[in-house]
Amino acid sequence: MARKPDGSWDKSGLPSRHVTEGPSRAPHRSYYYAMGLGSREIAQPFVGVASCWNEAAPCNTALMRQAHAVSVGVKRAGGTPREFCTITVTDGIAMGHEGMRSSLVSREVIADSVELTMRGHSYDALVGVAGCDKSLPGMMMAMLRLNVPSVFLYGGSILPGLYKEREVTVQDVFEGVGQHSAGKMSLEDLCELEQHACPGDGACGGQYTANTMACVSEAIGLALPLSSALPAPYLDRDRYAEASGEAVMKLIERNIRPRDICTRKAFENAARVVAATGGSTNGGLHLPAMAHECGIDFTLRDVCEIMKATPYLADLMPGGRFVAKHMGEAGGVPMLLKTLLEGGFLHGDCMTVTGQTIAETLKGVKWRDDQVVIRPVSEPLSPTGGVVGLWGSLAPDGAIVKVAGNTSHRKHRGPARVFDGEQACFDAVEAGDYQDGDVLVIRYEGAKGGPGMREMLSTTAAISGQGRGEKVALITDGRFSGATRGLCIGHVGPEAQEGGPIGLVRDGDIIAIDADAGTLDLEVDEAELERRRAEWKPKVTAYGSGALWKFAQTVGPAHLGAVTHPGFAGERHVYADI
Repeated sequence: MARKPDGSWDKSGLPSRHVTEGPSRAPHRSYYYAMGLGSREIAQPFVGVASCWNEAAPCNTALMRQAHAVSVGVKRAGGTPREFCTITVTDGIAMGHEGMRSSLVSREVIADSVELTMRGHSYDALVGVAGCDKSLPGMMMAMLRLNVPSVFLYGGSILPGLYKEREVTVQDVFEGVGQHSAGKMSLEDLCELEQHACPGDGACGGQYTANTMACVSEAIGLALPLSSALPAPYLDRDRYAEASGEAVMKLIERNIRPRDICTRKAFENAARVVAATGGSTNGGLHLPAMAHECGIDFTLRDVCEIMKATPYLADLMPGGRFVAKHMGEAGGVPMLLKTLLEGGFLHGDCMTVTGQTIAETLKGVKWRDDQVVIRPVSEPLSPTGGVVGLWGSLAPDGAIVKVAGNTSHRKHRGPARVFDGEQACFDAVEAGDYQDGDVLVIRYEGAKGGPGMREMLSTTAAISGQGRGEKVALITDGRFSGATRGLCIGHVGPEAQEGGPIGLVRDGDIIAIDADAGTLDLEVDEAELERRRAEWKPKVTAYGSGALWKFAQTVGPAHLGAVTHPGFAGERHVYADI
Protein backbone atom coordinates (compact mmCIF):
# COMPACT_ATOMS: atom_id res chain seq x y z
CA MET A 1 0.00 0.00 0.00
CA ALA A 2 1.85 3.08 -1.27
CA ARG A 3 1.51 6.59 0.01
CA LYS A 4 0.44 9.35 -2.33
CA PRO A 5 3.10 11.76 -3.64
CA ASP A 6 2.08 14.32 -1.00
CA GLY A 7 2.75 11.78 1.79
CA SER A 8 -0.89 11.06 2.51
CA TRP A 9 -2.32 7.54 2.35
CA ASP A 10 -4.30 5.91 -0.41
CA LYS A 11 -7.03 4.12 1.57
CA SER A 12 -8.85 2.69 -1.45
CA GLY A 13 -7.74 -0.84 -0.51
CA LEU A 14 -7.93 -0.53 3.27
CA PRO A 15 -10.86 -1.63 5.45
CA SER A 16 -11.09 1.73 7.23
CA ARG A 17 -12.31 3.39 4.01
CA HIS A 18 -15.73 2.00 4.98
CA VAL A 19 -15.88 4.29 8.03
CA THR A 20 -13.84 7.34 6.96
CA GLU A 21 -14.30 8.03 3.23
CA GLY A 22 -16.99 9.97 1.40
CA PRO A 23 -20.02 12.11 2.32
CA SER A 24 -22.06 9.11 3.54
CA ARG A 25 -19.51 8.50 6.30
CA ALA A 26 -19.93 11.94 7.90
CA PRO A 27 -21.78 10.44 10.90
CA HIS A 28 -18.98 7.92 11.41
CA ARG A 29 -16.31 10.63 11.25
CA SER A 30 -18.23 12.71 13.79
CA TYR A 31 -17.46 10.08 16.43
CA TYR A 32 -13.74 10.32 15.70
CA TYR A 33 -13.84 14.12 15.98
CA ALA A 34 -15.55 13.61 19.34
CA MET A 35 -12.53 11.59 20.50
CA GLY A 36 -10.10 14.36 19.58
CA LEU A 37 -8.94 13.21 16.14
CA GLY A 38 -8.45 15.69 13.33
CA SER A 39 -9.02 15.27 9.62
CA ARG A 40 -5.40 14.17 9.10
CA GLU A 41 -5.65 11.37 11.67
CA ILE A 42 -8.97 10.22 10.20
CA ALA A 43 -7.39 10.03 6.75
CA GLN A 44 -4.57 7.78 8.00
CA PRO A 45 -4.69 3.99 8.37
CA PHE A 46 -6.38 2.85 11.57
CA VAL A 47 -4.32 0.41 13.64
CA GLY A 48 -6.03 -1.65 16.30
CA VAL A 49 -3.79 -1.88 19.38
CA ALA A 50 -5.23 -4.78 21.33
CA SER A 51 -4.00 -5.60 24.81
CA CYS A 52 -5.01 -8.15 27.40
CA TRP A 53 -4.53 -5.69 30.25
CA ASN A 54 -6.35 -6.40 33.47
CA GLU A 55 -5.76 -6.68 37.19
CA ALA A 56 -6.38 -10.43 37.32
CA ALA A 57 -2.70 -11.29 37.68
CA PRO A 58 0.82 -9.82 37.29
CA CYS A 59 1.06 -11.33 33.79
CA ASN A 60 -1.18 -8.54 32.53
CA THR A 61 -0.61 -5.49 34.70
CA ALA A 62 2.22 -4.05 32.55
CA LEU A 63 0.37 -4.42 29.26
CA MET A 64 -1.46 -1.09 29.20
CA ARG A 65 1.82 0.79 29.54
CA GLN A 66 3.24 -1.13 26.59
CA ALA A 67 0.09 -0.67 24.51
CA HIS A 68 0.41 3.10 24.99
CA ALA A 69 4.02 2.83 23.78
CA VAL A 70 2.85 0.91 20.69
CA SER A 71 0.52 3.83 19.94
CA VAL A 72 3.46 6.23 20.10
CA GLY A 73 5.23 4.17 17.44
CA VAL A 74 2.13 3.99 15.23
CA LYS A 75 1.67 7.77 15.37
CA ARG A 76 5.34 8.40 14.67
CA ALA A 77 5.07 6.30 11.50
CA GLY A 78 1.95 8.06 10.21
CA GLY A 79 -0.87 5.87 11.51
CA THR A 80 -3.80 6.36 13.84
CA PRO A 81 -3.84 3.91 16.77
CA ARG A 82 -7.10 2.69 18.28
CA GLU A 83 -6.49 0.96 21.60
CA PHE A 84 -8.85 -1.66 23.01
CA CYS A 85 -8.67 -4.42 25.61
CA THR A 86 -9.83 -8.00 25.71
CA ILE A 87 -10.05 -10.58 28.48
CA THR A 88 -7.62 -13.05 29.91
CA VAL A 89 -8.07 -15.93 32.30
CA THR A 90 -4.84 -16.34 34.23
CA ASP A 91 -3.95 -19.97 34.82
CA GLY A 92 -2.00 -19.49 38.02
CA ILE A 93 -5.10 -18.15 39.76
CA ALA A 94 -7.59 -20.36 37.88
CA MET A 95 -5.49 -23.45 38.71
CA GLY A 96 -6.78 -26.29 40.85
CA HIS A 97 -10.48 -25.40 40.97
CA GLU A 98 -13.49 -24.85 38.70
CA GLY A 99 -11.99 -21.63 37.36
CA MET A 100 -9.54 -23.60 35.23
CA ARG A 101 -12.41 -24.72 33.00
CA SER A 102 -12.46 -21.14 31.68
CA SER A 103 -8.82 -21.10 30.64
CA LEU A 104 -8.77 -22.76 27.21
CA VAL A 105 -12.19 -21.29 26.44
CA SER A 106 -10.64 -17.86 26.93
CA ARG A 107 -8.26 -18.48 24.02
CA GLU A 108 -11.27 -18.67 21.71
CA VAL A 109 -12.97 -15.68 23.32
CA ILE A 110 -9.81 -13.59 22.93
CA ALA A 111 -9.48 -14.47 19.25
CA ASP A 112 -13.19 -13.90 18.67
CA SER A 113 -13.33 -10.59 20.55
CA VAL A 114 -10.32 -9.18 18.73
CA GLU A 115 -11.82 -10.30 15.43
CA LEU A 116 -15.17 -8.67 16.23
CA THR A 117 -13.60 -5.41 17.36
CA MET A 118 -11.45 -5.22 14.23
CA ARG A 119 -14.37 -6.11 11.94
CA GLY A 120 -16.87 -3.88 13.67
CA HIS A 121 -14.70 -0.78 13.34
CA SER A 122 -12.89 -1.63 10.08
CA TYR A 123 -9.36 -1.30 11.41
CA ASP A 124 -6.57 -1.75 8.86
CA ALA A 125 -3.86 -3.43 10.92
CA LEU A 126 -3.29 -4.94 14.34
CA VAL A 127 -0.66 -4.89 17.06
CA GLY A 128 -1.50 -7.41 19.79
CA VAL A 129 0.02 -7.19 23.28
CA ALA A 130 -0.43 -10.26 25.47
CA GLY A 131 1.10 -11.65 28.64
CA CYS A 132 -0.57 -14.84 29.90
CA ASP A 133 -0.77 -18.39 28.58
CA LYS A 134 -3.90 -18.43 26.39
CA SER A 135 -3.76 -14.78 25.45
CA LEU A 136 -0.65 -15.27 23.32
CA PRO A 137 -2.04 -17.92 20.94
CA GLY A 138 -5.48 -16.27 21.08
CA MET A 139 -4.03 -12.99 19.86
CA MET A 140 -1.97 -14.66 17.12
CA MET A 141 -5.00 -16.70 16.02
CA ALA A 142 -6.91 -13.45 15.51
CA MET A 143 -4.06 -12.07 13.39
CA LEU A 144 -4.04 -15.14 11.15
CA ARG A 145 -7.84 -15.18 10.89
CA LEU A 146 -8.13 -11.51 9.92
CA ASN A 147 -4.94 -11.47 7.82
CA VAL A 148 -4.41 -7.73 8.15
CA PRO A 149 -0.82 -6.55 8.62
CA SER A 150 -0.03 -7.50 12.23
CA VAL A 151 2.74 -7.51 14.83
CA PHE A 152 2.67 -9.43 18.09
CA LEU A 153 4.28 -8.16 21.29
CA TYR A 154 4.82 -10.22 24.44
CA GLY A 155 4.36 -8.27 27.64
CA GLY A 156 7.40 -9.87 29.27
CA SER A 157 8.17 -12.32 32.05
CA ILE A 158 8.29 -11.78 35.78
CA LEU A 159 11.61 -11.46 37.59
CA PRO A 160 12.58 -14.43 39.75
CA GLY A 161 11.71 -14.23 43.43
CA LEU A 162 14.23 -14.66 46.20
CA TYR A 163 13.58 -17.05 49.08
CA LYS A 164 16.26 -18.12 51.55
CA GLU A 165 18.99 -16.84 49.20
CA ARG A 166 17.82 -18.84 46.17
CA GLU A 167 15.80 -17.79 43.13
CA VAL A 168 12.26 -19.16 43.03
CA THR A 169 9.17 -19.08 40.81
CA VAL A 170 5.49 -19.79 41.35
CA GLN A 171 6.25 -23.44 40.55
CA ASP A 172 8.10 -23.64 43.87
CA VAL A 173 4.94 -22.48 45.63
CA PHE A 174 2.77 -25.11 43.93
CA GLU A 175 5.32 -27.77 44.86
CA GLY A 176 5.50 -26.28 48.36
CA VAL A 177 1.86 -27.27 48.84
CA GLY A 178 2.89 -30.89 48.27
CA GLN A 179 5.88 -30.54 50.58
CA HIS A 180 3.63 -29.14 53.30
CA SER A 181 1.09 -31.97 52.91
CA ALA A 182 3.96 -34.48 53.21
CA GLY A 183 5.29 -32.80 56.35
CA LYS A 184 8.43 -31.56 54.61
CA MET A 185 7.66 -27.82 54.85
CA SER A 186 6.15 -25.89 57.72
CA LEU A 187 3.15 -23.65 57.21
CA GLU A 188 5.31 -20.68 58.21
CA ASP A 189 7.87 -21.47 55.49
CA LEU A 190 5.13 -21.98 52.90
CA CYS A 191 3.64 -18.59 53.79
CA GLU A 192 7.07 -16.93 53.54
CA LEU A 193 7.68 -18.59 50.15
CA GLU A 194 4.34 -17.42 48.74
CA GLN A 195 5.16 -13.83 49.73
CA HIS A 196 8.49 -13.82 47.87
CA ALA A 197 7.98 -16.01 44.78
CA CYS A 198 6.38 -13.38 42.54
CA PRO A 199 8.04 -9.95 43.00
CA GLY A 200 6.12 -7.88 40.44
CA ASP A 201 4.75 -7.53 36.91
CA GLY A 202 5.16 -10.25 34.33
CA ALA A 203 4.23 -13.77 33.26
CA CYS A 204 5.55 -16.86 35.05
CA GLY A 205 9.32 -16.95 34.68
CA GLY A 206 10.05 -20.55 33.67
CA GLN A 207 9.63 -22.06 30.23
CA TYR A 208 5.95 -22.54 30.87
CA THR A 209 3.22 -21.78 28.33
CA ALA A 210 3.55 -17.99 28.23
CA ASN A 211 7.30 -17.97 27.61
CA THR A 212 6.99 -20.93 25.24
CA MET A 213 4.48 -19.07 23.07
CA ALA A 214 6.53 -15.87 23.34
CA CYS A 215 9.45 -17.78 21.82
CA VAL A 216 7.04 -19.08 19.17
CA SER A 217 6.01 -15.52 18.28
CA GLU A 218 9.60 -14.65 17.36
CA ALA A 219 10.37 -17.99 15.70
CA ILE A 220 7.25 -17.92 13.54
CA GLY A 221 8.00 -14.35 12.45
CA LEU A 222 5.08 -12.41 14.01
CA ALA A 223 7.19 -10.58 16.62
CA LEU A 224 10.27 -8.40 16.33
CA PRO A 225 13.59 -10.13 17.14
CA LEU A 226 14.48 -10.04 20.84
CA SER A 227 11.13 -8.46 21.73
CA SER A 228 10.30 -11.23 24.21
CA ALA A 229 13.62 -11.03 26.07
CA LEU A 230 13.27 -8.23 28.61
CA PRO A 231 11.22 -8.82 31.77
CA ALA A 232 7.94 -6.93 32.09
CA PRO A 233 9.10 -4.45 34.79
CA TYR A 234 11.95 -3.15 32.62
CA LEU A 235 10.88 0.12 31.05
CA ASP A 236 13.30 -0.57 28.19
CA ARG A 237 10.62 -2.96 26.91
CA ASP A 238 8.72 0.11 25.75
CA ARG A 239 11.28 0.62 22.99
CA TYR A 240 10.21 -2.71 21.49
CA ALA A 241 6.58 -1.62 21.84
CA GLU A 242 7.25 1.60 19.93
CA ALA A 243 9.22 -0.33 17.31
CA SER A 244 6.30 -2.75 16.93
CA GLY A 245 4.00 0.18 16.18
CA GLU A 246 6.42 1.50 13.58
CA ALA A 247 6.86 -1.97 12.09
CA VAL A 248 3.15 -2.51 11.50
CA MET A 249 2.99 0.70 9.47
CA LYS A 250 5.76 -0.59 7.21
CA LEU A 251 3.82 -3.82 6.79
CA ILE A 252 0.79 -1.81 5.62
CA GLU A 253 2.94 -0.01 3.05
CA ARG A 254 4.38 -3.29 1.76
CA ASN A 255 1.12 -5.25 2.16
CA ILE A 256 2.86 -8.02 4.10
CA ARG A 257 0.26 -10.05 5.94
CA PRO A 258 0.37 -12.76 8.62
CA ARG A 259 -0.37 -15.57 6.18
CA ASP A 260 2.61 -14.43 4.07
CA ILE A 261 4.72 -14.92 7.20
CA CYS A 262 3.16 -17.99 8.84
CA THR A 263 3.76 -20.60 6.17
CA ARG A 264 4.13 -24.33 6.74
CA LYS A 265 7.88 -23.80 7.08
CA ALA A 266 7.33 -21.10 9.71
CA PHE A 267 5.19 -23.48 11.79
CA GLU A 268 7.97 -26.04 11.56
CA ASN A 269 10.40 -23.40 12.86
CA ALA A 270 8.02 -22.70 15.73
CA ALA A 271 7.80 -26.38 16.69
CA ARG A 272 11.60 -26.57 16.64
CA VAL A 273 11.81 -23.78 19.18
CA VAL A 274 9.22 -25.37 21.49
CA ALA A 275 11.33 -28.53 21.46
CA ALA A 276 14.71 -26.79 21.76
CA THR A 277 13.58 -24.81 24.81
CA GLY A 278 11.92 -27.74 26.58
CA GLY A 279 8.72 -25.75 26.22
CA SER A 280 5.16 -26.37 27.34
CA THR A 281 3.12 -29.31 26.10
CA ASN A 282 0.48 -26.68 25.33
CA GLY A 283 2.57 -25.80 22.27
CA GLY A 284 1.18 -29.02 20.81
CA LEU A 285 -2.33 -27.62 21.23
CA HIS A 286 -1.79 -24.01 20.17
CA LEU A 287 0.31 -24.50 17.02
CA PRO A 288 -2.36 -26.68 15.35
CA ALA A 289 -5.00 -24.12 16.35
CA MET A 290 -3.01 -21.26 14.83
CA ALA A 291 -2.37 -23.28 11.65
CA HIS A 292 -6.09 -24.03 11.42
CA GLU A 293 -6.78 -20.30 11.02
CA CYS A 294 -4.76 -20.05 7.82
CA GLY A 295 -5.38 -23.41 6.15
CA ILE A 296 -2.19 -25.23 7.08
CA ASP A 297 -2.55 -28.87 8.07
CA PHE A 298 -0.33 -29.03 11.14
CA THR A 299 -1.55 -31.56 13.70
CA LEU A 300 -0.18 -32.87 16.97
CA ARG A 301 1.59 -35.64 15.05
CA ASP A 302 3.30 -33.09 12.79
CA VAL A 303 4.38 -31.06 15.80
CA CYS A 304 5.74 -34.08 17.64
CA GLU A 305 7.63 -35.51 14.66
CA ILE A 306 9.52 -32.22 14.36
CA MET A 307 10.14 -32.07 18.11
CA LYS A 308 11.54 -35.59 18.13
CA ALA A 309 14.12 -34.57 15.53
CA THR A 310 15.19 -31.38 17.35
CA PRO A 311 17.96 -31.09 19.97
CA TYR A 312 17.07 -29.79 23.41
CA LEU A 313 19.27 -26.72 23.89
CA ALA A 314 17.93 -24.22 26.42
CA ASP A 315 18.51 -25.06 30.09
CA LEU A 316 15.26 -23.57 31.36
CA MET A 317 12.93 -24.37 34.25
CA PRO A 318 11.07 -26.52 35.07
CA GLY A 319 13.41 -29.16 33.64
CA GLY A 320 16.50 -26.98 33.84
CA ARG A 321 18.16 -24.27 35.91
CA PHE A 322 17.26 -20.89 34.44
CA VAL A 323 14.28 -18.57 33.89
CA ALA A 324 13.28 -16.32 30.99
CA LYS A 325 15.26 -13.35 32.35
CA HIS A 326 18.45 -15.40 32.12
CA MET A 327 17.67 -16.52 28.58
CA GLY A 328 17.14 -12.91 27.56
CA GLU A 329 20.49 -11.94 29.05
CA ALA A 330 22.11 -14.82 27.14
CA GLY A 331 20.91 -13.49 23.78
CA GLY A 332 17.28 -14.55 23.79
CA VAL A 333 15.44 -16.22 20.95
CA PRO A 334 17.78 -14.82 18.25
CA MET A 335 20.73 -16.61 19.88
CA LEU A 336 18.77 -19.86 19.95
CA LEU A 337 17.61 -19.41 16.34
CA LYS A 338 21.19 -18.71 15.24
CA THR A 339 22.52 -22.04 16.47
CA LEU A 340 19.47 -23.91 15.14
CA LEU A 341 19.92 -22.28 11.73
CA GLU A 342 23.62 -23.02 11.58
CA GLY A 343 22.88 -26.60 12.61
CA GLY A 344 20.47 -27.05 9.73
CA PHE A 345 17.32 -27.17 11.87
CA LEU A 346 15.58 -24.00 10.66
CA HIS A 347 14.11 -22.71 7.43
CA GLY A 348 16.00 -19.45 7.06
CA ASP A 349 13.97 -18.21 4.09
CA CYS A 350 10.78 -17.54 6.10
CA MET A 351 9.55 -13.93 6.08
CA THR A 352 9.17 -11.98 9.35
CA VAL A 353 7.45 -8.76 10.43
CA THR A 354 10.77 -6.97 9.92
CA GLY A 355 10.30 -7.38 6.17
CA GLN A 356 13.39 -9.60 6.18
CA THR A 357 13.76 -13.34 6.33
CA ILE A 358 14.78 -15.20 9.47
CA ALA A 359 18.27 -15.71 8.02
CA GLU A 360 18.62 -12.01 7.23
CA THR A 361 17.57 -10.96 10.73
CA LEU A 362 20.16 -13.31 12.24
CA LYS A 363 23.16 -12.11 10.20
CA GLY A 364 24.38 -9.80 12.95
CA VAL A 365 23.85 -12.28 15.80
CA LYS A 366 27.14 -13.56 17.22
CA TRP A 367 27.39 -16.74 19.27
CA ARG A 368 28.41 -16.00 22.85
CA ASP A 369 30.66 -18.43 24.68
CA ASP A 370 30.23 -16.45 27.91
CA GLN A 371 26.68 -17.74 28.50
CA VAL A 372 25.55 -21.18 29.67
CA VAL A 373 21.76 -20.96 29.23
CA ILE A 374 21.63 -21.84 25.53
CA ARG A 375 23.73 -24.73 24.24
CA PRO A 376 25.12 -24.97 20.71
CA VAL A 377 23.59 -27.74 18.60
CA SER A 378 26.90 -29.61 18.87
CA GLU A 379 26.48 -29.88 22.66
CA PRO A 380 22.76 -30.34 23.37
CA LEU A 381 21.24 -31.18 26.71
CA SER A 382 19.77 -34.14 24.84
CA PRO A 383 19.67 -35.04 21.14
CA THR A 384 15.87 -34.97 20.98
CA GLY A 385 13.45 -32.27 22.03
CA GLY A 386 12.06 -31.63 25.45
CA VAL A 387 8.51 -32.54 24.40
CA VAL A 388 7.47 -35.80 22.72
CA GLY A 389 4.27 -37.38 21.38
CA LEU A 390 2.87 -40.77 22.29
CA TRP A 391 0.49 -43.05 20.40
CA GLY A 392 -0.94 -46.47 21.14
CA SER A 393 -4.02 -48.40 22.19
CA LEU A 394 -4.76 -45.92 24.98
CA ALA A 395 -4.18 -42.88 22.74
CA PRO A 396 -5.13 -43.61 19.11
CA ASP A 397 -5.25 -39.85 18.42
CA GLY A 398 -2.09 -39.20 20.37
CA ALA A 399 -0.91 -37.67 23.64
CA ILE A 400 1.98 -35.45 24.68
CA VAL A 401 4.55 -35.39 27.49
CA LYS A 402 7.34 -33.02 28.51
CA VAL A 403 10.58 -34.94 29.05
CA ALA A 404 12.92 -31.96 29.45
CA GLY A 405 15.16 -32.67 32.40
CA ASN A 406 13.69 -36.15 32.85
CA THR A 407 16.52 -38.61 32.26
CA SER A 408 15.62 -41.50 34.53
CA HIS A 409 11.85 -41.90 34.44
CA ARG A 410 10.87 -42.13 30.80
CA LYS A 411 9.33 -45.60 30.94
CA HIS A 412 6.66 -46.84 33.31
CA ARG A 413 4.37 -49.85 33.54
CA GLY A 414 1.88 -50.14 36.35
CA PRO A 415 -1.71 -50.51 37.50
CA ALA A 416 -4.25 -47.81 36.79
CA ARG A 417 -5.80 -45.75 39.57
CA VAL A 418 -8.77 -44.09 37.94
CA PHE A 419 -10.33 -40.73 38.86
CA ASP A 420 -13.27 -39.10 37.12
CA GLY A 421 -12.07 -35.51 37.43
CA GLU A 422 -9.04 -33.72 38.84
CA GLN A 423 -10.40 -32.92 42.29
CA ALA A 424 -10.78 -36.58 43.24
CA CYS A 425 -7.18 -37.24 42.24
CA PHE A 426 -5.86 -34.17 44.06
CA ASP A 427 -7.67 -35.21 47.23
CA ALA A 428 -6.10 -38.68 47.03
CA VAL A 429 -2.64 -37.24 46.38
CA GLU A 430 -2.89 -34.72 49.21
CA ALA A 431 -3.89 -37.55 51.56
CA GLY A 432 -1.07 -39.79 50.26
CA ASP A 433 -3.71 -42.28 49.17
CA TYR A 434 -1.85 -43.82 46.23
CA GLN A 435 0.91 -46.38 45.75
CA ASP A 436 4.35 -46.20 44.21
CA GLY A 437 4.14 -47.68 40.73
CA ASP A 438 0.57 -46.48 40.11
CA VAL A 439 -0.54 -44.82 36.90
CA LEU A 440 -2.95 -42.11 38.03
CA VAL A 441 -5.65 -41.63 35.38
CA ILE A 442 -7.62 -38.37 35.40
CA ARG A 443 -10.39 -38.47 32.83
CA TYR A 444 -13.47 -36.51 31.78
CA GLU A 445 -11.25 -33.41 31.80
CA GLY A 446 -11.05 -33.10 28.03
CA ALA A 447 -12.30 -30.14 26.01
CA LYS A 448 -15.85 -31.56 25.81
CA GLY A 449 -15.93 -33.67 28.95
CA GLY A 450 -14.67 -31.09 31.43
CA PRO A 451 -15.72 -29.01 29.72
CA GLY A 452 -12.67 -26.84 29.15
CA MET A 453 -9.65 -29.18 29.27
CA ARG A 454 -8.28 -28.10 32.63
CA GLU A 455 -4.57 -28.00 33.48
CA MET A 456 -3.43 -30.25 36.32
CA LEU A 457 -0.53 -28.36 37.92
CA SER A 458 -1.96 -28.47 41.44
CA THR A 459 -2.01 -32.27 41.35
CA THR A 460 1.31 -32.83 39.58
CA ALA A 461 3.09 -30.24 41.73
CA ALA A 462 1.75 -31.88 44.87
CA ILE A 463 3.16 -35.23 43.72
CA SER A 464 6.55 -33.63 43.00
CA GLY A 465 6.48 -31.79 46.31
CA GLN A 466 5.93 -35.09 48.10
CA GLY A 467 9.07 -36.45 46.44
CA ARG A 468 7.17 -39.12 44.50
CA GLY A 469 7.37 -37.65 41.00
CA GLU A 470 9.57 -40.49 39.73
CA LYS A 471 7.56 -43.21 41.45
CA VAL A 472 4.24 -42.77 39.66
CA ALA A 473 2.97 -41.68 36.26
CA LEU A 474 -0.10 -39.59 35.50
CA ILE A 475 -2.21 -39.49 32.35
CA THR A 476 -5.19 -37.34 31.47
CA ASP A 477 -7.40 -36.22 28.61
CA GLY A 478 -6.97 -32.76 30.10
CA ARG A 479 -3.86 -30.59 29.95
CA PHE A 480 -0.78 -29.83 31.97
CA SER A 481 0.80 -26.54 32.85
CA GLY A 482 4.14 -25.74 31.27
CA ALA A 483 5.43 -25.89 34.85
CA THR A 484 4.54 -29.57 35.17
CA ARG A 485 7.41 -32.02 35.47
CA GLY A 486 7.60 -35.78 35.83
CA LEU A 487 6.06 -38.49 33.65
CA CYS A 488 2.78 -36.62 33.18
CA ILE A 489 0.96 -37.27 29.91
CA GLY A 490 -1.78 -34.98 28.63
CA HIS A 491 -4.10 -34.49 25.68
CA VAL A 492 -4.90 -38.24 25.58
CA GLY A 493 -7.25 -38.67 22.65
CA PRO A 494 -9.95 -39.43 21.90
CA GLU A 495 -11.07 -38.01 25.23
CA ALA A 496 -13.29 -39.97 27.59
CA GLN A 497 -16.40 -37.93 26.76
CA GLU A 498 -16.03 -38.98 23.11
CA GLY A 499 -15.79 -42.67 24.02
CA GLY A 500 -12.00 -42.87 23.83
CA PRO A 501 -10.16 -45.78 25.44
CA ILE A 502 -9.27 -43.61 28.46
CA GLY A 503 -12.97 -43.69 29.34
CA LEU A 504 -12.88 -47.51 29.47
CA VAL A 505 -9.94 -47.91 31.87
CA ARG A 506 -10.67 -49.55 35.23
CA ASP A 507 -8.68 -49.68 38.44
CA GLY A 508 -5.93 -52.27 38.21
CA ASP A 509 -5.64 -52.31 34.41
CA ILE A 510 -1.99 -52.30 33.36
CA ILE A 511 -0.82 -49.24 31.44
CA ALA A 512 2.55 -49.17 29.68
CA ILE A 513 4.33 -45.90 28.86
CA ASP A 514 7.51 -45.50 26.85
CA ALA A 515 8.45 -41.89 26.16
CA ASP A 516 11.52 -42.93 24.15
CA ALA A 517 9.54 -45.21 21.83
CA GLY A 518 6.57 -42.82 21.82
CA THR A 519 3.99 -45.37 22.99
CA LEU A 520 1.07 -45.39 25.41
CA ASP A 521 -0.79 -48.68 25.68
CA LEU A 522 -3.61 -50.18 27.71
CA GLU A 523 -2.92 -53.88 28.27
CA VAL A 524 -6.52 -55.07 28.08
CA ASP A 525 -7.68 -57.35 25.28
CA GLU A 526 -10.03 -56.00 22.66
CA ALA A 527 -12.91 -58.33 23.56
CA GLU A 528 -12.98 -56.98 27.12
CA LEU A 529 -12.81 -53.42 25.85
CA GLU A 530 -15.77 -54.10 23.56
CA ARG A 531 -17.78 -55.35 26.55
CA ARG A 532 -16.93 -52.19 28.46
CA ARG A 533 -17.70 -50.01 25.44
CA ALA A 534 -21.21 -51.46 25.23
CA GLU A 535 -21.84 -50.37 28.84
CA TRP A 536 -20.25 -46.93 28.53
CA LYS A 537 -22.26 -43.71 28.43
CA PRO A 538 -20.98 -40.14 28.13
CA LYS A 539 -20.89 -38.12 31.32
CA VAL A 540 -23.51 -35.47 32.00
CA THR A 541 -21.47 -32.38 32.89
CA ALA A 542 -22.48 -29.71 35.39
CA TYR A 543 -22.57 -27.09 32.63
CA GLY A 544 -25.85 -27.00 30.73
CA SER A 545 -25.73 -23.37 29.65
CA GLY A 546 -23.41 -20.42 29.26
CA ALA A 547 -19.98 -20.07 27.70
CA LEU A 548 -18.67 -23.46 28.82
CA TRP A 549 -21.71 -25.19 27.36
CA LYS A 550 -21.28 -23.34 24.06
CA PHE A 551 -17.61 -24.31 23.94
CA ALA A 552 -18.42 -27.98 24.53
CA GLN A 553 -20.92 -28.03 21.65
CA THR A 554 -18.43 -26.93 19.02
CA VAL A 555 -14.93 -27.82 20.22
CA GLY A 556 -12.92 -30.33 18.21
CA PRO A 557 -10.26 -32.84 19.29
CA ALA A 558 -7.06 -31.84 21.03
CA HIS A 559 -4.75 -33.28 18.36
CA LEU A 560 -6.26 -30.75 15.90
CA GLY A 561 -5.94 -27.84 18.34
CA ALA A 562 -9.29 -27.99 20.20
CA VAL A 563 -10.73 -25.36 17.85
CA THR A 564 -14.34 -24.23 17.71
CA HIS A 565 -14.99 -23.20 14.10
CA PRO A 566 -14.16 -24.41 10.56
CA GLY A 567 -11.26 -22.00 10.14
CA PHE A 568 -9.76 -21.53 6.72
CA ALA A 569 -11.73 -24.48 5.35
CA GLY A 570 -14.98 -22.57 5.81
CA GLU A 571 -13.64 -19.14 4.84
CA ARG A 572 -15.56 -17.34 2.10
CA HIS A 573 -13.86 -13.98 2.37
CA VAL A 574 -10.77 -12.52 4.00
CA TYR A 575 -11.44 -9.59 6.31
CA ALA A 576 -8.38 -7.71 5.05
CA ASP A 577 -9.92 -7.55 1.58
CA ILE A 578 -13.39 -6.28 2.46
